[in-house]
Amino acid sequence: MELVILTLVGIAVIEVSYLIYMQHTPHLKNKRLAKPVFVDTSVLMDGRVLTAAMTGFVPSRLVIPRSVVSELQLVADSADPDKRSRARRGLDAINELKEIKHVSVEILHDGPVGHGGVDTRLVELAKKHHGYICTIDFNLNKVAQVEGIFVLNINELASNLRMAFLPGEKVSLELIQKGNDSQQAVGYLSDGTMVVVEKAVKDIGTTVEVEFIRALQTAAGRMMFAKKVGKAQDKDITRHSGRKRPSSSRGARKAPKNAEDSLVQLANE
Repeated sequence: MELVILTLVGIAVIEVSYLIYMQHTPHLKNKRLAKPVFVDTSVLMDGRVLTAAMTGFVPSRLVIPRSVVSELQLVADSADPDKRSRARRGLDAINELKEIKHVSVEILHDGPVGHGGVDTRLVELAKKHHGYICTIDFNLNKVAQVEGIFVLNINELASNLRMAFLPGEKVSLELIQKGNDSQQAVGYLSDGTMVVVEKAVKDIGTTVEVEFIRALQTAAGRMMFAKKVGKAQDKDITRHSGRKRPSSSRGARKAPKNAEDSLVQLANE
């Protein structure tokens, strides 16, 4: 009789332990769908993931850990107005992603984050669920690659979609500020690519014809180097070196009408 009671108690202890374990372990819904894509804080704050999702370049199953939402909320309450604005934009992006019909968005309650922070948690989740990570964070991108996790990098997608100019091609370019070298001037192509023009500092505030010399691809994007080959054209431009590059504010961007418009918009960013 005592043996039967001990057996029943043992079974009850095992069942309770299993239920406690299942309650505190994050689980994903819709396991039959495609591999989950765990979305990073930086991607949501950047906002371009909305355009990529609408065009279909982001898989249909997006998972946003609760730890990422909490990090956005923390930054949204910070004293820095720029960080606060970007974090609030990230929170809005979550709701906008949910409105895209062909995209499944799930908020995963992953529990408290340890000493490694949100980035470490994303790597752990991606490995556990055999998923991907969507990020524009350079360091997280490298760590995920070391761990053998496939990374969807919005920066790389946008850079590869931009117009490519070959050495020897010529364009008219407005020079708007000084470069790192005292003789360099800087202008921007219509897609936002920075062009450094040698020995053209005196032509800042004008439009000149330049010839591309070479291109440099970096983790931050593409840079072009050129030389001046044409005379400056007069323009009604106030000459000063402090003028900033064209704004890429997400707030001023118009909502794309369809997938094709979204692709064009992503390429132009």
